[in-house]
Amino acid sequence: MAVTDGVVVWIGQDSVGHALHPDAEVIELDGAFVAPAFVDAHVHATSAGLLLTGLDLTKSSSVDELLEKVRAAEGPLVWGHGWDETRWPENRPPTRAEIDEAAQGKTVYLSRIDVHSALVSSDLITDEARTADGFSADGHLSRAAHHLVRGAAKAAITPEQREAAQLTFLRHAASKGIASVHECAGPDISGEDDLRELLAHTEGPEVVAYWGAHELPGVPVRGLAGDHFVDGAIGSRTAALTEPYADAATSGALYLDGRQIADHLIKCTELGVQAGFHVIGDAGMAAVIEGFALAEKALGTPALASARHRLEHVEMVSAEQAQQLAGWGVIASVQPLFDAEWGGPTGMYVQRLGDERGVGLNPFSRLAAAGVALALGSDTPVTAIDPWAAVKAAVHHKTEGHGISPRAAFTAHTRGGWRAAGVMDGLTGTLQPGAPATYAVWETGDLVVAGSDARVQRWSTDPRSGVPGLPDLTGPAPVCVRTVLNGRTIYERK
Repeated sequence: MAVTDGVVVWIGQDSVGHALHPDAEVIELDGAFVAPAFVDAHVHATSAGLLLTGLDLTKSSSVDELLEKVRAAEGPLVWGHGWDETRWPENRPPTRAEIDEAAQGKTVYLSRIDVHSALVSSDLITDEARTADGFSADGHLSRAAHHLVRGAAKAAITPEQREAAQLTFLRHAASKGIASVHECAGPDISGEDDLRELLAHTEGPEVVAYWGAHELPGVPVRGLAGDHFVDGAIGSRTAALTEPYADAATSGALYLDGRQIADHLIKCTELGVQAGFHVIGDAGMAAVIEGFALAEKALGTPALASARHRLEHVEMVSAEQAQQLAGWGVIASVQPLFDAEWGGPTGMYVQRLGDERGVGLNPFSRLAAAGVALALGSDTPVTAIDPWAAVKAAVHHKTEGHGISPRAAFTAHTRGGWRAAGVMDGLTGTLQPGAPATYAVWETGDLVVAGSDARVQRWSTDPRSGVPGLPDLTGPAPVCVRTVLNGRTIYERK
């Protein structure tokens, strides 16, 4: 492959390439393979960076272990993330009294794995939070109360800490073969200053910014989309359901109704920007369907569909709804590692929703079969940035029949991410003459190919290749050697 000025200009036989480009700088790959770089279609850069530089609770196995980590953490602010009480023997989070005791005077903010609720020390709780929806006198906070205390915790992060977190995240993403990330920012998530500083960084993957609110911020964004909340999350019992949760007397929270959704879609379509929403529960999806139907009546189908509005997560969706979304040109930004983490007959979804509903989430094949365009992402720090693991999870879904092919999954995590951000040139996200030279180089081990008399050969694990003996994504993932964005190397393994 030959690259000039950041563009692929030729692909073909090695000897021909050397003849056509005799003065080129040559990089020998020694058996590694090249593929289009990944795009992570849903990230929260600063929060993900704080997980990498701060208190990682994703592996905590009990209440006592979490509390011990808080005691050992340095202050004055302890920012942690990733606890999941559904995996603990106590099957409960710590109380506020337990957090205060472990804090020993430090300010503590610990977001749940889904970032829709948090454990906090008492000094973070304002009078406004005490009267807000989702407040608990001695437990974790959710809904509006959580947004208020999260804002207070964010204000305690120094500019130096924020910059370090953002740069750590961008470098980490590049090391995973990712050349672009979609930052899903918003007033209740990160704030304008955070987004402005993130966009100012020139190293690492390209950042595509979304703002989850009704009004445009003072920062350039691709759309008023991303985490514009229609509802919450299953784990925090805030995703809006048509029937109550199996393990609690609540049906979650609906933050936007059909009319509000329609107004947002109409406004964004007329402004020429993408609209989008975070939606997880079936009642949330019903509101989204109602909103799109109302917007279609006002705008007409061609105008609405051509805007390529997007939905984040889309965890509970019927076959009929999937067909409707496809007709409206909707892009579904989905996270396969959600199923890997919480799907299956014994996972958190079943705990929260019961046996029948709990195994029906994240039906990627249903969306794809209906013609809904898919873009894969991590929602990091909710799940790890690990694109090969996401491709594997999309293929090997824990509910039979919900997975998609390796080719479809790989395409959704590469070209699909560019399309979701409005890049529709037919070249970006591919490797062919005229395409941006945005790719990753991957190293694989020696693999024994079936039917080859046990000869050891080095095979590409590019899941699109169709090579006989191609691994089925159940073995070790390829290791990134180099990540290139528009011809510029943004990561090289030392």
